[in-house]
Amino acid sequence: MTKVKICGLKEVEHVKAAVDAGASFIGFMFAPSKRQITINHAKELAKHVPTHVKKVGVFVNPTKEEVCEAVETVGLDFVQYHGHESADFIQELGFPSIKAFSIRGYEDVEKASQYDVDYYLFDAPGTDFAGGSGRVFDWTLLEEATISKDRVILAGGLNCKNVCPAIQQVSPFGVDVSSGVERDGRKDADLIKKFIQAATTVKGVYI
Repeated sequence: MTKVKICGLKEVEHVKAAVDAGASFIGFMFAPSKRQITINHAKELAKHVPTHVKKVGVFVNPTKEEVCEAVETVGLDFVQYHGHESADFIQELGFPSIKAFSIRGYEDVEKASQYDVDYYLFDAPGTDFAGGSGRVFDWTLLEEATISKDRVILAGGLNCKNVCPAIQQVSPFGVDVSSGVERDGRKDADLIKKFIQAATTVKGVYI
């Protein structure tokens, strides 16, 4: 079954909605974004996340101190690096990790092989911020990827309508959504439920 990460959560009701609907990962945004929250805010939200759901902190070009403080204070299970962090930087910190890559061409997919992380998140290029653009990239670029599909998280413009064909084409380990479960810039509990239902009932067909 495809795992689902609901990212950019800011309110308790939406954390609970994601957990109740079967999300596997909950993402807290610490990088500059309209979904950015403080470490203390994330700490309070994390109290509503059971241990079987993994808490992910999303950073863009952070300092080591920023990452360590968030991991310790919030109790993060994974750190998602969404900037230009080097493989050595991630390795030195040593936390369970997700590295995001903005995909414009196949060369961007190949960059992933330079990193030794738990999961590779392939996303559409950002607009005002790194990621979170609500746009889809060309999924066929992943056809020749050397990264194992069971370590791939697909992101970028996914929503309740296109997540099923995305999974059928790419067969990723998981999918990541943020703007695709929002109405008027705010998370929507009904859309979160519908997205998770769609993503967890469809089966991928490996390319």
